[in-house]
Amino acid sequence: MNTLIISEKPSVAARIAEALGKNSARRAVSNEKVSYYVIENKGEKTYVVAAVGHLFTIRQSDGKSGYPVLNTEWAPSYKVSKGSEFTKKYLDVIYEIAKKCDFFVNACDYDIEGTVIGTNIIKFAGNLKSAKRMKFSTTTTTDLINAYDHLLDLDIKNFYAGETRHMLDWLWGINLSRALTRAAVGWKITGSNSLSIGRVQGPTLALLAKREYEISNFVPKPFWRIFAIIGGIEFLNIKGDIFDKNNAIDAFEETKTNKNAGIVEKVEYSERKIDPYPPFDLTSLQLEASRVLHFDPSRTLAVAQSLYERSYISYPRTSSQKLPPSLGLKGIVESLAKIGQYKEYASLLLKGKLNPVEGKKTDEAHPAIFPTGVIPSGLEREEERLFDLIVRRFLSCFAEPASANRVKVTAKFGKEVYAASGTLIAKKGWLDIYPFVKIDEQQLPEFKEKSVVSASDVENRELTTQPPKRYTKAGLISELEKRNLGTKATRAAIIDTLFKRNYITGTSISVTKFGLSVFDALDKNCAMIVNEETTKKLEEDMEKISTGAKKEEEVIEEGKEMLLEALKAFDANKDKISEEIRQGLKESVNSLGKCPVDGGELVIRRSRAGKLFVACTNYPNCTNTYSLPQNAKIEPVGKICEFCKTPIIKVIRKGRRPFEMDLDPNCISKKDWNTKKEFDKAGEKGGTDQQEAKAEENVKKDEGNEKKRKNPKKPSKTKNTKKKRSKTDNKVM
Repeated sequence: MNTLIISEKPSVAARIAEALGKNSARRAVSNEKVSYYVIENKGEKTYVVAAVGHLFTIRQSDGKSGYPVLNTEWAPSYKVSKGSEFTKKYLDVIYEIAKKCDFFVNACDYDIEGTVIGTNIIKFAGNLKSAKRMKFSTTTTTDLINAYDHLLDLDIKNFYAGETRHMLDWLWGINLSRALTRAAVGWKITGSNSLSIGRVQGPTLALLAKREYEISNFVPKPFWRIFAIIGGIEFLNIKGDIFDKNNAIDAFEETKTNKNAGIVEKVEYSERKIDPYPPFDLTSLQLEASRVLHFDPSRTLAVAQSLYERSYISYPRTSSQKLPPSLGLKGIVESLAKIGQYKEYASLLLKGKLNPVEGKKTDEAHPAIFPTGVIPSGLEREEERLFDLIVRRFLSCFAEPASANRVKVTAKFGKEVYAASGTLIAKKGWLDIYPFVKIDEQQLPEFKEKSVVSASDVENRELTTQPPKRYTKAGLISELEKRNLGTKATRAAIIDTLFKRNYITGTSISVTKFGLSVFDALDKNCAMIVNEETTKKLEEDMEKISTGAKKEEEVIEEGKEMLLEALKAFDANKDKISEEIRQGLKESVNSLGKCPVDGGELVIRRSRAGKLFVACTNYPNCTNTYSLPQNAKIEPVGKICEFCKTPIIKVIRKGRRPFEMDLDPNCISKKDWNTKKEFDKAGEKGGTDQQEAKAEENVKKDEGNEKKRKNPKKPSKTKNTKKKRSKTDNKVM
C-alpha cells in the first residue's frame, strides 16, 4: 500500500520526510521542477508533497455579471486567479502521485485553514474514505514521528466549518464589493482608491470610523490639578481632577496659605507581588512584538511562521496560554540552558520545580507558543529578535514572582489633603529574565507621621481632557479578538486590506475621507453590512458546525438570506450610497495642483502596468498628463514654477536626499540637468488606454532621472551584510 502525505509548505514537507524516513528519504523532482519526497519500506512507498497553500478555491459557477451571485463551486486555484498560476505544477504533481496511492494523510497545519487545504486535496485528488489526519504543534523529529504513529480521523467537522467560512466570506465579499463598485460608476477608481467590503471588513471599518468620529467630535474640557511640592516630590491633591475652576482656586489658596504648616497624616508601607506574564498566544505575541520590537502584526506572524517551519518554536496560530506537562517542559529548559544567553536563567530554573504560570485562554488544537529546544542557526535579525522574545517569555513563566516595596504618604495643608507614592523593586524574580516590562520606580524621602512639613511650591495646573487614542494595528487585532470578529489567522490580513483600499492610513490608525465616505454611505443606508452583530451571528454559527451543533448547509443558507437582505437595503438606497461614495472619492483625491491647460486638478494615477503618472481630473475633456519618477513618494509643495506654471513636487526616495522639481520635462528650470533623456509629456489624445500607454513609455525613459541631475555627492557604496540563511537544521539538543 502506497501512502501520500500532504503538507502545507515545502519546508515542512522536507522535515516530515526527514523524520519519517530516518535519513532514507529520497528527494525527487518533477519535470516542472517541483520537489517531493519518497520513502521506501518493504516494497511500499510513502510520498510527501507540499500544497503551497490553497490549491483549490471558490469561484462563480455561472457567467452572470453583476450581483447577486449565489452559484459557486470549488475549482483549482490556478484556474481562478492569475496570481495562483504557480500552483498548477504543484497540483499536477499531487494528481500524478495520488494515482499510485491507496492511503492519504492530511499533514497541513492543524487549524481550520490547514484542514480545508489538505482535505480539499484529498477530496479532489484522492479518497476521503482512506484518509487520516496528522496533528503536531512543532516540526521537530520527535513530534512528527509521534504524530504519524498516532494518526487521527479526519477532522471533518472542522473542514465543514472552514468550507462554510470560505463560502460566506466569498459570497459577501464578491456581492458587496460589486454593489459598491457599481454605485461609484462615473468616477474612475484607481489603485489608490479601490472599493471592496466584506463580512468582517465592514465591521472593522465601522469600529475605526466610529473612533475617528469620537476624536473629531471631541470637545476638550478644562480641569485643574493642584500639587504641593514637598522635599522635591510632587504631592497631588486627593481631589484629583477638579472640573470646577472656583473649587480649584479655593484649594490652591487654602494650600498656599498653609504651605509652611503641613502635617504628615499617614505613612503606609506595603509589599506588592508581581506575577510573571502567561506564555504567548498569537494575539499577545503580536501585541508584545509591536510594543517591544516595533514589528507590524503581519510581519510578526510571518517571522513566527518561519521559526515554526524550521522547528525553533511551536505552531504560532494558537489561542492558548497553556503549557501542559506533556510538552516535556524540563527537556526544553535543559536544551535552552545550553544556549549562551539563556544558560544562567535556565540553569537556575532547573534547580526548582517547573510549574509555569498560565493564562485563561485555551485552544483545543495547540498549546501556547513555546521554543522547542532545537538549536537555532542562521537566523535573520528579525528572527533572532522574535525568537529571543519568545524564549524569554517562556522561561519567565517558571520564575519566581517579582516584588516591590510601596510607600504612600499623605499630608494635610489646612483643609486640603495631598498624597504621593513611591515604589522600589525589592526582588526582580522573573523580571531578570524578561526585561521588557517597565515599572516606574520612585524613592520618597523618609517621612514620619505627625511631623510638620513645608511645601516649597504650590501649583495650580490647568489641563484639558484628551480624545480617545487611535488604534495601532496590534491594538486593533486585540480589539477584534475581544469582539469575536475574524479569526486569529485572518485579522492582520483584514486590516492590511483596509490599508490597501485607502480606507485607513498611519501607524496610529486614522480613517481617510474616502474610508469615512464608504462607512457613512453604508451605515446610513444599509447598516447591517457594517454592523458587527451580523458577523458575530455568523461566527457563532460556524463555531457550532465545528461542534456538530449545526449543519454546513443550514449556516450557508442563513448567510445567503442575510446577504440578500443586505443587498435589498443597498439597492433601495443605491442613489444615496452612490452620491456619498462619489463625494468621498472626489474629496480624497490628493491634488498636486492645478492643471495649466484647463484649471482642473492634477492627480496621481496608476497605469495598468503599475506605473505612476500625473493626469487631469477633467479627462476626457483634458488629456494633459506628465510622467513621474517611479519607486518614490510624491508630495505636493504648494508652489508653481515661475517658468512653465506647472506645480512643483517633492520626490522622496528611501536612502536618498529628497529633491524638488516641476512637472514639465521641457521647462527651462531643467536646462542644467543632463538632458540626453529628459522627461517627456505623457499625454496623448484619444482616451485612457493611450494616456496610460504613453505615460508608461515615458516612465521608462524617466528611470534614473534623479541621477541625471547635477549632484556633487555620489552615493557611497555599502557592503551587503545581510546574513545568509543556513540549511535546515533539525538537531534537537
